[in-house]
Amino acid sequence: MSSTPEPVVSELIELLSLERLEDNLFRGQSRDIGTKYVFGGQVLGQALSAAQATVDGGRMAHSLHAYFLRAGDIEHPIVYDVDRTRDGGSFSVRRVTAIQHGKVIFFCAASFQEHEAGVEHQLSMPEVPRPEDIEPAPAVPAEVMATLPPKVQRWLSRRGPFEFRHVYPRDELNPPKRPPFQQVWFRLTEPVGDAPELHHALLAYASDFQLLGTANYPHGISYYQPNVQMASLDHALWFHRPFRADDWLLYSIDSPSAQNSRGLARGQIFTRDGKLVASTAQEGLIRVVPDGETAALVPAKE
Repeated sequence: MSSTPEPVVSELIELLSLERLEDNLFRGQSRDIGTKYVFGGQVLGQALSAAQATVDGGRMAHSLHAYFLRAGDIEHPIVYDVDRTRDGGSFSVRRVTAIQHGKVIFFCAASFQEHEAGVEHQLSMPEVPRPEDIEPAPAVPAEVMATLPPKVQRWLSRRGPFEFRHVYPRDELNPPKRPPFQQVWFRLTEPVGDAPELHHALLAYASDFQLLGTANYPHGISYYQPNVQMASLDHALWFHRPFRADDWLLYSIDSPSAQNSRGLARGQIFTRDGKLVASTAQEGLIRVVPDGETAALVPAKE
């Protein structure tokens, strides 16, 4: 592989590299990747980048807990205000507030820790085919693509910075009903530097893909359907062990419950040699409305 990142990779790294306005104040740009509003993973990655920039002494992120309050405007930047809540003997905690158009759209708390030796165990990685043994997803046929809304076309036709290979692929345009489980291999499409802070921000970005959609599986619905509204409500991410976002990682996801127009999904992220490197959890809004036009026009958070 080339040592020079492809444009989509370098663009993502630039997106996660915030402009510092003051000691604790940062500005990040927004990017349209085909979603109706700012992609939640972008805000997660940028908020973690802002928090990391205020932590000294080699302390690394071990957990992040976030709430999405309002849909983000793709056309405008986001300001991140970092509160240096605590710097203790081993841990540091930061609270990050994301602001757009004068309103809070997101906030999170992130905790950082110095490396310490201690007891260690983990659950085993599921037995799945290697990523090399899984064919990349085929392109959507042109005649089908032409029938889809412009933003969905842009989403499906773009070549993003991450490559995904589904162990059990599902046709999201004509989704069958299946149990709420999935495993997905993913990696950044080009190698990047060794800074662990960068790989943490990249994983925060990628962790928002695939997760909530698992709650749709038993119901045979998909984000692409015009009568389905979906939006992330919260997101939790724990970092366990070192990893590289440009090496293959397995995202093993399940959804234990959906109710009251909300779905819950949980994920475990493993290296290809079976090390559990991160865990995730997310609850999101899932509304199925009778009028497809209404679903397309009403912001999901209202």
